[in-house]
Amino acid sequence: MAVGEAGPHIPEAEQLMAWEHGQCLIRAQNIAVIYNRATSLFRRDPFSALKDVSMELYAGESLGVVGRNGVGKTTLLKVLADIIRPDRGTVENFGATTAMLSMQAGFDQFATGRTNILLSALLLGYSEDEIKEHINDIIDYAELGDFIDQPLVGYSAGMRARLGFSVCYFLEPDVLLIDEALGAGDIEFRRKSAEAMQAKIRSDQTVVLVSHEANTIRELCDRAVWIEEGVTRMTGDPAAVVEAYENFVKVNPRGKPSV
Repeated sequence: MAVGEAGPHIPEAEQLMAWEHGQCLIRAQNIAVIYNRATSLFRRDPFSALKDVSMELYAGESLGVVGRNGVGKTTLLKVLADIIRPDRGTVENFGATTAMLSMQAGFDQFATGRTNILLSALLLGYSEDEIKEHINDIIDYAELGDFIDQPLVGYSAGMRARLGFSVCYFLEPDVLLIDEALGAGDIEFRRKSAEAMQAKIRSDQTVVLVSHEANTIRELCDRAVWIEEGVTRMTGDPAAVVEAYENFVKVNPRGKPSV
């Protein structure tokens, strides 16, 4: 496959569940997540990564998440992916499968690339026959060659990123959660993966996107959520939400702002 070409999409008839456009897939209400953070050699204090976040995600939409570094954006994605559970509040998932694209969250570093593909597919509800149908596409797209049968602990960061992207791209969960980057791996693969992911976001794939690029949120997302200090500040039109966020940061600087 030439660099810059997007891989084939899985036909709609093969998707795990048919959702009506606009149907609510996930609803989070007043969620809070509290970590115990080390503040000295012998002391750990509670830290609220999320304090009070509410949001809904609908089938077929691209939802952008904006906010400064450390306000809980990645934690929110982990909650939506059911990687962690909130300490307070409720999260209702109405049957949607989720996968988080964030430097291969959830991979077993001591298993081979091939085994990680199989495990990821099983977790998303794919049968063995369905996995066999797509595994070669995933391996080819990741451009890992013979390394696919080596444990991930020996992979470079770029190789792990390529595998993580390819799994999420070809297995097509109901909800794709993207943390920070549209591209993954080396420069040639970043170009290929960025084009493929932008096409996916513009399609009917349901996506939650955290990005540092304000224009990415404005151009690719249908709605946006602004989180400030672990609290939902605004939800709505992406241009309006980003503008409100950027105006707030100008008046209330706290280091270098990010979207």
